[in-house]
Amino acid sequence: MGKALAAWMMLTSVMAAPAAGPRQTVETATLRVIGMLQESGPRGRSEIDRRAEIRRIAHDLLDFTEVGRRALSRYWAARTPEEQAEFVGLLTDLLERSYMTRIEAYAGERIVYTGQAVDGTYATVRSTVITPRWSEIRLDYRLHLRDSRWRVYDVLIDGTSVVSTFRTQFDRIIQAESYGVLVERLRKRAIAAAPGEPAR
Repeated sequence: MGKALAAWMMLTSVMAAPAAGPRQTVETATLRVIGMLQESGPRGRSEIDRRAEIRRIAHDLLDFTEVGRRALSRYWAARTPEEQAEFVGLLTDLLERSYMTRIEAYAGERIVYTGQAVDGTYATVRSTVITPRWSEIRLDYRLHLRDSRWRVYDVLIDGTSVVSTFRTQFDRIIQAESYGVLVERLRKRAIAAAPGEPAR
């Protein structure tokens, strides 16, 4: 009975383990995006298809709900589930457009992964982007384990947290005006960007 129980525990632990580690998760997604960028042109995918696929990769990698929860911070719990869903959708749209702009500016930069640190269900993957002019940009990805998958919930660019930057901006607007004003501004940014965006 003891051996059977031990075998069962080993089996369930393997089944519950994530399919890929944090570094592999980030590295694989990055390689897929670079591959998409190299498939444009007459023999590759259309711009619309390429953008759609990059968005799918981003959604696989990023936990937008967790990003939204952390960015809204102390104001998150006071929101209804419908308000939370709307906020996450608006923030996702903002992040997608920012991500797409950065990705499409890719000019062959080299990415060097310098390590990872895992602490239970949280991890940090460290990398350095080396530009063609040999300047360096440090990118640290913060991940957590969600539904047996490593998902990114924050990125540090040369030590500056994207989530913390959003949190400071959002807190300032809510304190000076209101949560409704913040949401309205996010809506207007989404509408203003829509005409120039390819159909999804």
